[in-house]
Amino acid sequence: MTKHAPPVVSLFVTGTDTAVGKTLVSVALLHALARYRSRVVGMKPVAAGTAGVDDMDANEDVLALRAASTCTVPPELDNPVLLPDPVSPHIVAARTGVQIDIAHLVACHRALAKLADVVIVEGAGGFLVPFSETETGADLAQALDLPVILVVGLRLGCLNHALLTAEAIRARGLVLAGWVANQVDPAMLAQEGNIAFLQQKLKVPLLATVPFQSTPDPRTLVFTLPRAWQ
Repeated sequence: MTKHAPPVVSLFVTGTDTAVGKTLVSVALLHALARYRSRVVGMKPVAAGTAGVDDMDANEDVLALRAASTCTVPPELDNPVLLPDPVSPHIVAARTGVQIDIAHLVACHRALAKLADVVIVEGAGGFLVPFSETETGADLAQALDLPVILVVGLRLGCLNHALLTAEAIRARGLVLAGWVANQVDPAMLAQEGNIAFLQQKLKVPLLATVPFQSTPDPRTLVFTLPRAWQ
């Protein structure tokens, strides 16, 4: 009897804000899932902000995802849109004459899913980050129709941000598959109480709690992964 390959695992990672640890969690998920699947790849459909690397423009988040991937793919697939300035994508896209075509981004993801067993898609900014005057990152998430992982940056105001983002995800008909608590502010009071509140209100699995680290190491993150992803 022919043994069928397991279905491709693909997840969309979003956050309650920018700089809450989406890349850290995405990279850590690639490392964690590589223990079960041989071909894992990260994707950053839209990246804003470049840094000179070997005389080539690249985005730090994209480079981190590529370093954690176990297979090499064409750069036009894992990062179809690379914008030069670290500002909202809709502003820099308009300034540079770039059109962010969601259908094209979906086609790139579809191509990656044929090359890998796991595709971790990291969104840009927060869930509703603007891509143009009419489209946002939420439109991309909806078009991809993937289970969503919400990274919550634990700091004052995170409860409101997390609940609003979860509501927006579900309003798009998407599955909120789990969330990650990232302790971005070591001085935040009542962190455990905030985590307990979100566990109760989000009603999805807490996949990991990330302790504050001045230099985070994604390989040290411990996830509770659903069996279907393994």
